[in-house]
Amino acid sequence: MRVLVDRLWPRGIAKQKARIDLWLRDLSPSDELRRMVHADPTKWDEFIRAYGRELKQEPARTALTDLRKLPRSQPVTLLYAARDEAHNNAVALKRWLERAK
Repeated sequence: MRVLVDRLWPRGIAKQKARIDLWLRDLSPSDELRRMVHADPTKWDEFIRAYGRELKQEPARTALTDLRKLPRSQPVTLLYAARDEAHNNAVALKRWLERAK
């Protein structure tokens, strides 16, 4: 199951080629947070805390419920549009989900 968890579609990727099963835009961070971490990766820890607060509010909370309803019999891959592989919302979301178990 391939789930895009970003507000933006990845540049240069055709929808047919991406094979996205589900697009949960509401799991993406606010534009303010997204810009903050892209502009200054040293603010990663601050981003993690603020994004965690956003995930507890609507509409992200409903999108999290939808994500958790996915069958556990298959792997779920979180996809993102950012270029930075270490500092993006999919990495932060995975970390948050692992802690929330």
